[in-house]
Amino acid sequence: LLCSQNYPLYIQSVPTENELKFHYTVHTSLDVVDEKISAMGKALVDQRELYLGLLYPTEDYKVYGYVTNSKVKFVMVVDSSNTALRDNEIRSMFRKLHNSYTDIMCNPFYNPGDRIHSRAFDTMVNSMMMQVC
Repeated sequence: LLCSQNYPLYIQSVPTENELKFHYTVHTSLDVVDEKISAMGKALVDQRELYLGLLYPTEDYKVYGYVTNSKVKFVMVVDSSNTALRDNEIRSMFRKLHNSYTDIMCNPFYNPGDRIHSRAFDTMVNSMMMQVC
């Protein structure tokens, strides 16, 4: 989860031993996210669907993207060998993440732009990650 200025608000990875590799993958995908946003242009404003789809595949991973109206970016890196995940499942996972992020933004004690420290958000993300694994 990255803010509009591209610094991380929330990063979670499983397994944790490759965390630095995932950070690199997420930050390299931001160029593709920016390209897709600029290619959509005005159409993005008119659309309610903010799912960017597959950003790019690598040998080991597939990288998917989603962007909110406020330009907060959601990037998901999934193992390429996981063939059970289809586009609809990825899209519904992004919607669930977006809804949980909206709940955090509605919290009067959360300052927008701060890193996300929420047990409820952690629980939701971990359950989603265990469902995928």
